[in-house]
Amino acid sequence: MHSDAAAVRSLRSCSSSDCFSKVMPPRKKRRPASGDDLSAKKSRHDSMYRKYDTTRIKTEEEAFSSKRCLEWFYEYAGTDDVVGPEGMEKFCEDIGVEPENVVMLVLAWKLDAQNMGYFTLQEWLKGMTSLQCDTTEKLRNTLDYLRSLLNDSTNFKLIYRYAFDFAREKDQRSLDINTAKCMLGLLLGKIWPLFPVFHQFLEQSKYKVINKDQWCNVLEFSRTINLDLSNYDEDGAWPVLLDEFVEWYKDKQMS
Repeated sequence: MHSDAAAVRSLRSCSSSDCFSKVMPPRKKRRPASGDDLSAKKSRHDSMYRKYDTTRIKTEEEAFSSKRCLEWFYEYAGTDDVVGPEGMEKFCEDIGVEPENVVMLVLAWKLDAQNMGYFTLQEWLKGMTSLQCDTTEKLRNTLDYLRSLLNDSTNFKLIYRYAFDFAREKDQRSLDINTAKCMLGLLLGKIWPLFPVFHQFLEQSKYKVINKDQWCNVLEFSRTINLDLSNYDEDGAWPVLLDEFVEWYKDKQMS
């Protein structure tokens, strides 16, 4: 009887955790069955493969592909080896740029295109490879870079000189006056404050064409001569075209 009471008191004095540790055998860690182990490994392997495969596909899409560039060209060229006016119109629409936007001139310069309104297969492949563009989306993402080239004075001068040969009829050495006015407006219209009055001068002048020397000197004039023409040297090596412009403008100011 005394031994039973002592046992009860001893049991009551134990905490529940002590009791369970004394009554229950220690729990063994469950080892996963071999099937579970293989399944877990396979799941990890599949996950790693999917990640690798996605990365590989993404890398392939980002990498330049001559084949993809060629297929892109023929979307606009059709069965010809040149993108003509109709294809060019669709091309401009796809990249979200008006044909007369100056960025199209910069793109033509990068492609070293020889004729306005046309891109040959060779020009396309060489230029787009240089730009690393083989899809419409990639070119859209490159437009800001192309525009930025105009902000560099050296590149601007190269593009300006290129524009003369690009726009002229290939059997002519000079640029007809109407085309010259359009191209000058495209390149200088927003950056040369005197362009509007220079355009007026050309409108009323006797000039029917502009030669390359005159073309190049107009850029130099726009960069170096003050807006009030105070530093213009009439005895300098400027072409007669600009001498006449200065004289016309001064007379206009006085009248």
